[in-house]
Amino acid sequence: MERFRDRMWAAMEPIYARILAHPFLAGLADASLPRESFRHYVVQDALYLVDYARALALVGAKAPEDVTIAMFAAHARGALEVERSLHEGLLGALGVSPETLRAAPTTPTTLAYTSYLLRSCHQGSFAEGLAAVLPCYWIYAEVGAALLARSSPDALYARWIGTYGGEEFGRIVADVLALVDRTGAAASASEQAAMREHVVTTSRYEWMFWDASWRREEWPI
Repeated sequence: MERFRDRMWAAMEPIYARILAHPFLAGLADASLPRESFRHYVVQDALYLVDYARALALVGAKAPEDVTIAMFAAHARGALEVERSLHEGLLGALGVSPETLRAAPTTPTTLAYTSYLLRSCHQGSFAEGLAAVLPCYWIYAEVGAALLARSSPDALYARWIGTYGGEEFGRIVADVLALVDRTGAAASASEQAAMREHVVTTSRYEWMFWDASWRREEWPI
């Protein structure tokens, strides 16, 4: 029997294939990624996580069950604490001080992505918000698993890969996917269509986020 997640993945998969083939991720695996591009990524991801945590809190606030409220509250906290702890270690290794991070501008792609997430989670239903935040969970887990099989000769890049390819993050994503199945099965046809639109859009933003770091995107004016 087809699960609702399968329909979501079918919509996301062509974009995921483009993500996995992106030179940023290929460079993580073979250690050819310039440090400056990785530095750009880690700084922007640290900024992104603050608003992603807000988006998760909004999804939790609309959740129909207590256990789901608690789950997203824990995930929002994790986005700020567990993942930021990783970034602090990476930023230190990359020579980025807390003062430099606080002064770093949010780039156009980061701002566009987080603005879309916050609008979708604030204005949309619980199901729509869940769909909007899903690619950040699922694509990172898939990327982490794919790169973990290859690892990286660069210790810093291997550390990043190990975080998202590890079992702990995999369990978190499995819980979210089970919720996606239940929520999608109960959604109306119009809400299911909206969920598909959201996962496609935020999957595109995932590609754009890595591409922006590859290019070391800045504001043009």
